[in-house]
Amino acid sequence: MRHSLCLRIGPVGFRIGSAWAAPLRALRGLYGDYPDAGGVCDFTVRLEPERPWRRWLRPSVAIRGDYVLPDAAPLPLAQGLLAAEMGMNLQMALGQKRYLLLHAASVEKDGRALILTGQSGAGKSTLAALLGERGWRLMGDEFALLGLDDGLLHPFPRAVSLKNGAIAVMEAEAPAGRFGPRIDGTPKGTIRHLRPRVEAIARMTEPARPALILFPRFGAAAEIRPVGQAEAFVRLTQASTNYVALGRTGFDALTGLVAGRPAAAIDYPDTDGAIAQVDALWRELAA
Repeated sequence: MRHSLCLRIGPVGFRIGSAWAAPLRALRGLYGDYPDAGGVCDFTVRLEPERPWRRWLRPSVAIRGDYVLPDAAPLPLAQGLLAAEMGMNLQMALGQKRYLLLHAASVEKDGRALILTGQSGAGKSTLAALLGERGWRLMGDEFALLGLDDGLLHPFPRAVSLKNGAIAVMEAEAPAGRFGPRIDGTPKGTIRHLRPRVEAIARMTEPARPALILFPRFGAAAEIRPVGQAEAFVRLTQASTNYVALGRTGFDALTGLVAGRPAAAIDYPDTDGAIAQVDALWRELAA
């Protein structure tokens, strides 16, 4: 690769190579506060043309690396930053074996972690990003990493992927210098990434004890419903990208997570209502 960058995000090191300078220039701008992974990287991502001439003629970015999806369509060069982010997601989803991976956002306060998981569009990224600006430590947006031996949640504070209406919500909360470029015309609409606060990056080696599991859903009347352990377990198996691959180890880690920890489903019509629901549940937990 003509251009390369090494990043350490939490316990994971990435080497990202690109045939073009622009995607890595955008990536450096977004991850400028993160440490270099040094010579030891867990995963490699490569951004390369689908065909040699596509580097110059109508350039398109194919996502390659240690793990690939053979049928994945390339992205236009204008979406090169998104391709790099997707490449890191792909390596984690297909190759991570040291942690149980949950497709979830997570935040921490006073050494205890809140896990937020749900279907795409449920609002977990926006809610986690808001909490990260309002006194919580953002531990992760795309993945929550559950330790297989210690049962702790290990930080993986990637840049938060904001979509469509969530962009304006967070632009009103966070300073402009922490945002990446707007990426229009993606399969999910407009995307803009938000770099976590400096404190979240500085503390990304500090794990936390899971304390509460929430299943948020945006766009419905406000409601909180307790979720039993069996339902929480099933929902979390569906949210994990490597539960089946880990076998008994994954089963033990997940049963340990849901045992004795409260879980709830929250419906909310707006972000202020969601924050109020989270605060109320957290106060009950501390009582």
